[in-house]
Amino acid sequence: MIDSSCEALLPLAQAADELPRRRRGRKTHISTLYRWATAGCRGVVLETIQVGATRCTRREALQRFFERLSTPVQAGAGIAPSPSGRTLAQRRRA
Repeated sequence: MIDSSCEALLPLAQAADELPRRRRGRKTHISTLYRWATAGCRGVVLETIQVGATRCTRREALQRFFERLSTPVQAGAGIAPSPSGRTLAQRRRA
């Protein structure tokens, strides 16, 4: 949870500029951070706070987000398997 009273906030546009460059030197697009904040990535959602019309995060929240993505999923934890027990690719082939 982000506490705006004691933590420095970082608008998502500025956070995108500060992330490492991607393929061919391109920076991370701001829509990527919005997607991480709403839908998440592999079940992990980026912590954000809405300040007026600006969505903000913190450097520490980005660090926690990346650490959670880097942590290996243990057996029995993480994303629940599909009810049929098959992956999406297997269901499509069938």
